[in-house]
Amino acid sequence: MITIEIAKEALDTIIKKGRVHLYKPIQIAEILYRNRVYKDIDLSNLEDYRTQSKKWRDEVTIPLVGRKCSSTARFQDDLFNDNAIPPSVLVVLGDENRRTKGAVEAYIYNQFTNKHGQLKSALDYCLNATTQSFQVQQFIDSFWQEPGLRRSLDKVYEIIVYSLFSTLVEAMKLEITITIKEESYSLIKEFEDFSRKVMCLDSSTPQFMQDAKVYRVGVTNAADRGLDMYSNWGPAIQIKHLSLDVSLAEGIVNSVSSDKIVIVCKDAEKDVIVSLLSQIGWRSHIQSVVTENDLINWYEKALRGKYSGQLGDKLLYCLAQEIAEEFPSVDSIPDIIKNRHYEKIKDPKWNK
Repeated sequence: MITIEIAKEALDTIIKKGRVHLYKPIQIAEILYRNRVYKDIDLSNLEDYRTQSKKWRDEVTIPLVGRKCSSTARFQDDLFNDNAIPPSVLVVLGDENRRTKGAVEAYIYNQFTNKHGQLKSALDYCLNATTQSFQVQQFIDSFWQEPGLRRSLDKVYEIIVYSLFSTLVEAMKLEITITIKEESYSLIKEFEDFSRKVMCLDSSTPQFMQDAKVYRVGVTNAADRGLDMYSNWGPAIQIKHLSLDVSLAEGIVNSVSSDKIVIVCKDAEKDVIVSLLSQIGWRSHIQSVVTENDLINWYEKALRGKYSGQLGDKLLYCLAQEIAEEFPSVDSIPDIIKNRHYEKIKDPKWNK
């Protein structure tokens, strides 16, 4: 028999594992809200809400955090596995939520607010910093020190790396050139429509030049694998702040189609990562390994070194812009939540 204590523990586990956007807990909150207010779903029947609840969740998260969940459908459906929140647990939470007139929903959204309060304190340090005061190590550490923020450290790492790489590449005014070799002219002539549309080259324009750039791929899934950044001059950039094992290393390799990879990681992980990728035959694909100590040194040079006047403000501006996009402001609660008046719901078990 599933007691309310067991059900609450299962819910707390999902909340604890969630990143600051808390997509899965919010999905549970919206299922409970639907069941309490509209009374048109049976919580014991997964098919009543398994697919629809993603839409209910997105209607809240888009105004709340500026985006919707982009994880795979399979990963999203893991929410209802036996080791997460299966229908049997939802039935118990639903009974409790109706009994308390929405206290379980309120509890979930209060957890969201608490996590974003911690996040705001960490981000304010960055957004209010100057080139003289900002310390990238302190910024990273602020996420390690708050248990509720550690799950978002991978995104923070991405932002830190992208902002630095992008600022330096742009300031260096690097250019990428594609040139047709003379022996290929006849083939280019035959496929001129292809070369013109795909590579901006043809027999009359045998060379194409563009600015060098790096790009963030965007939101990645929770398995902490896949491509994080890529460049238009060749190497993919993989950022790892977590420890790897062989299976995860293989996952990285299988999900990144590039001859060369630049890996960004903690200093202590460098040898382990190189060893693991060597074991699976990918040592030759590693162009270089950038450690956290490298990032700290480069930030110091950019913010307070010889070229700080050229780089410092641009770097902090890029950092702030990426943060604003990745973690939209939650200073004002959207109407979709405000109108439910969760602040008025009081219950001893759920207001702790």
